[in-house]
Amino acid sequence: MRPWWAIAFGIVCGLLAAGVLLLVASQPRGQPIQLYPPPTALPCLVHVSGVVANPGVYALSRQGRVQDALLAAGGALPKADLDGVNLAALVEDGARIWVPWKAEATASPVSGKSGYDLQPTPRPPETTPIPGLIDLNRASQSELESLPGIGPVLAGRIIAYRQANGPFLKVEDLVGVEGIGPSVMKKIEGLVAVGGIP
Repeated sequence: MRPWWAIAFGIVCGLLAAGVLLLVASQPRGQPIQLYPPPTALPCLVHVSGVVANPGVYALSRQGRVQDALLAAGGALPKADLDGVNLAALVEDGARIWVPWKAEATASPVSGKSGYDLQPTPRPPETTPIPGLIDLNRASQSELESLPGIGPVLAGRIIAYRQANGPFLKVEDLVGVEGIGPSVMKKIEGLVAVGGIP
C-alpha cells in the first residue's frame, strides 16, 4: 500500500497537468496588441530668397541643409554669389536663406542678409514717420521716383527687393538693391527714412 503523501503528490501533479493542458488548448482572450509606426517629424519651413530661380517658402526635412533649400527653390542663378552662403549649414524651422548677388559681395555687407544667417528676419521699429521724409518700407513707385537719381527702373527694383526680402532695417540697406551705389545714396541722403528713422 502506498503512503498517503504519494497519493496527494499524484493528485497535485494530475491537477497541474490538467491545468496546463486546459491553458494551452483554450483560445486567447482580449484584443491583440497593435503596433503603430513611430510618428514622423514635421518638416522645416524655410524662406529662400535672393538670387534663386523660384524664391519662396519650402518644406524640408529636419536634417535638411541650405543646399537642399536652394535646390528646392530651383537652384541659384548664374549671378549668385554662393561663396556668401554656407551650403552645408543645417536649416532651422522659420529660417530665411538669402542668396546675394555677386555685386553685393563687394558692396558693404547688409545687416541680416549674410546668406547663412538662419535667424528669423528682424522687423524695423514701429515709429511715426517724419513729415517730409519718404519711408522706404511704405513708399509707392511714384514716391520713390520723386527722389533724385531714382527713376522707374530703380524704384521698381527697390519695391521688388522689399517684397522679396522684407522691410529695410536702415536706410543703408538700400545698397543691397542692384544699381544703387554710393552716388545715389548721397543724392537721397536726408530725403528717406525707415520707419521714421532717417
